[in-house]
Amino acid sequence: MTGKRLSLATPEFNVALFALLLNFPWEFLQVPLFAEMPTMAHWDAVLFCTRATLGDVLIALVAYWVVAGVRRRRDWLRCPDVKAIAGFVAVGVVITIGLEWHATVLQDRWQYGELMPTLPLLGTGLAPLLQWLILPPLIVWLARRQLLGVSYLQRGGSR
Repeated sequence: MTGKRLSLATPEFNVALFALLLNFPWEFLQVPLFAEMPTMAHWDAVLFCTRATLGDVLIALVAYWVVAGVRRRRDWLRCPDVKAIAGFVAVGVVITIGLEWHATVLQDRWQYGELMPTLPLLGTGLAPLLQWLILPPLIVWLARRQLLGVSYLQRGGSR
């Protein structure tokens, strides 16, 4: 098996790939909801969104590994059930709430704009929370399809 095929066949690669592809546009769509982002220099905003996306990829990988550890199966994406997907989403949500609180309250790294609805008590922005409720099931679905397709091709599948 070549290195290229090996990387395409790993669940981690697929989680990272689809987390990147889905979170990158989401980060840009959120720009109007954050203070100072709409007026930031173009390249600075691109770098900011890119860093946020890489953080999202890391969160997705951690969530994947937590579920894999609990399941004791690295290949849980090939046949995910509701509990696995819920765990994947829940880990991402918990990490996101913690990171958003840390960044906005403790470090003042960014602030929400007037347009951003926030959760009572926690103050977490609704857009970052929705990001981790909507995108992870799509990541699982896309990664599963990719993994099953790669497996089919590796077996020499043809019609």
